[in-house]
Amino acid sequence: MRKFLVPFAITIALAPAQPRLLDAQATDMFEPADVFELEYAGDPRISPDGSDIVYVRTFMDIMTDRPRQNLWIIGSDGSGHRPLLTGQQNFSSPRWSPDGSKLLYVATDENEKRQLFLRWMDTGQTAMLTHLQMSPGGISWSPDGSTIAFSMFVPDAPEPFAQMPSRPAGANWAPPARTFERLLYRADGQGFLPLGNQHLFVLPVDGGTPRQLTHGPYNHGGTPEWAPDSQSLLISANRRDDWEYQMSNSEIYEISVADGAVTQLTSREGPDGGPRVSPDGRLIAYTGYDDRYLGYQVSKLYVMNRDGSGSRMIADDLDRSVGNVHWASDSRSLFVQYDTEGNTRIATIDLDGSVTDHASDVGGLSLGRPYGGGTFSTARDGSFAFTLGTPEHPADLAVGGPGMEPRRLTSLNDDLFGHKELGEVEEVWYESSHDGLPIQGWIVKPPGFDPSRQYPLMLEIHGGPFSNYGDRFSAEIQLYASAGYVVLYTNPRGSTSYGEDFGNEIHHAYPSHDFDDLISGVDEVISRGYIDEDQLFVTGGSGGGVLTAWIVGHTDRFAAAASQKPVINWYSWVLTADMGGTGGLNYWFPGTPWENLDHYMDRSPIHHVGNVTTPTMLITGEVDWRTPMSESEQFYQALKIQKVPAALVRIPEASHGIAARPSHLIAKVQHILGWFERYRTPEATTTQ
Repeated sequence: MRKFLVPFAITIALAPAQPRLLDAQATDMFEPADVFELEYAGDPRISPDGSDIVYVRTFMDIMTDRPRQNLWIIGSDGSGHRPLLTGQQNFSSPRWSPDGSKLLYVATDENEKRQLFLRWMDTGQTAMLTHLQMSPGGISWSPDGSTIAFSMFVPDAPEPFAQMPSRPAGANWAPPARTFERLLYRADGQGFLPLGNQHLFVLPVDGGTPRQLTHGPYNHGGTPEWAPDSQSLLISANRRDDWEYQMSNSEIYEISVADGAVTQLTSREGPDGGPRVSPDGRLIAYTGYDDRYLGYQVSKLYVMNRDGSGSRMIADDLDRSVGNVHWASDSRSLFVQYDTEGNTRIATIDLDGSVTDHASDVGGLSLGRPYGGGTFSTARDGSFAFTLGTPEHPADLAVGGPGMEPRRLTSLNDDLFGHKELGEVEEVWYESSHDGLPIQGWIVKPPGFDPSRQYPLMLEIHGGPFSNYGDRFSAEIQLYASAGYVVLYTNPRGSTSYGEDFGNEIHHAYPSHDFDDLISGVDEVISRGYIDEDQLFVTGGSGGGVLTAWIVGHTDRFAAAASQKPVINWYSWVLTADMGGTGGLNYWFPGTPWENLDHYMDRSPIHHVGNVTTPTMLITGEVDWRTPMSESEQFYQALKIQKVPAALVRIPEASHGIAARPSHLIAKVQHILGWFERYRTPEATTTQ
């Protein structure tokens, strides 16, 4: 078996992770090296007339260890599937012109800067429209096809904090000091944040110099929405002076293209986002909620008059967060997507609030673990293109629409999975031992599964904690199954896609009885008779890493554990994480840690580390600012002081998205399997 491992700051001699207990040959199963063979479809853009779809086709470049992106095109009937833009550049963000004759997209220039390009679809001619120093985002065509709007970061020149003496020519001094005076001075995946803000720009479609529309110390990100007359833009922004301390309190604004005049259309305590103007120009749809400072709050759909008056919620009975809103061409209903019971759907909601589902299994963009993340776009005739993902494959391209049966158009991984046996995924519902609350989960069985045998069980826990797993493809879980494990993943209380009350079962109480939900799931799988109760293992990332560390502090049932990028000490996390002092402090706790010490510590795995006897590995990226390395170091050091078997794995150059690079995903899985192999019995027994 080929293994692609990155160099680690700490080298740990782990047993090789080889699949066992399987009748199939290794080459017939999903293997670590196969991660580099995966492809998926993303950002599908159906043409205005519904005839063609351009999408981003992502594949893994084994030489650079990075995902690569090309643009492909296919007819809505499945014909004419072919590459549109390929090469050494990465191509992204395809956007049809309103008349469908041209395609706007983003690609890198010869200096590796991201620029806007235009392609004429009839001739294939292309032109670079910009010469930007910063990356454009949120690209949007004006309805008359004459202008392009986009957002871009505008840096500010920092004032020197301290004057240093002149450095002699050729002198080799230390790097200059960094000084920060902002609450938000670094972000996961970005590092230290430069001074500046996101602003809106407009550009003639013929090219030229972009003109900045917004100004000031505020961020105007997202995708701007054009008014039907092409004279103004609508955006969601937080223009409060204390926006760093009230990050969720955004409003809808209208920006005049002629002079940049700003008109505020909404005003409430809470987020208002994703404005969409109806085709007839009368109404604006948007999403949001009245902020009650709960851990989980469902984002509802609203409509208001064009001037901001008469706002009302529609589909109040839909206790699910909605997003990706598109008006139907008759201005009488809206297309949305939402998650329910671990599955993402596309639906229409009419102005009276009636909800009609049209497609499910929208997803497949999260390769590592079975999270949501699908998307879709619509045409004037009501048809839509979407990313279709199931447990058997990552995102492919599909089409659907009202009155249409969704139809899959691509099979991007058939060349790989055509001769591979994946682990079978089985849905399971069970009751929590705490209060009988129904919990949904999925059991993944090893290839060649034999119910008369006894298998080791791996509990894999999702992060968030306000997120959800579902019936979606997961490279990591399939690799665990190929190594001979039955894998259980569940949506314990606190997970999204089950409504606001279910999500807030852990409000100011996490971790708590989600522990009971997880252990009840383990007992449910054991009751089926094919699990070796002495061979239980547990792992999870982020919120799942928290729960892994919490579990080993509250039970010794597991033979070994691997806590990935956890929070170990809520007190230190609130004061060091990129979101701790804003989102975490305001929503997950009743106040500051120095005023609520017992509350913070009782919920911290470090407070219970004295109970741990389970061999535990910690895995975290070295530039993770969401759950900083110092969290893992605390637990590791405490375990070593107590002489509990422990390992610390530091992944260089990795942020919180620890498996963003293919080799990082493989290395994470192989280290977990190697650690578990130390505590796994050599051979399974057969049930009688």
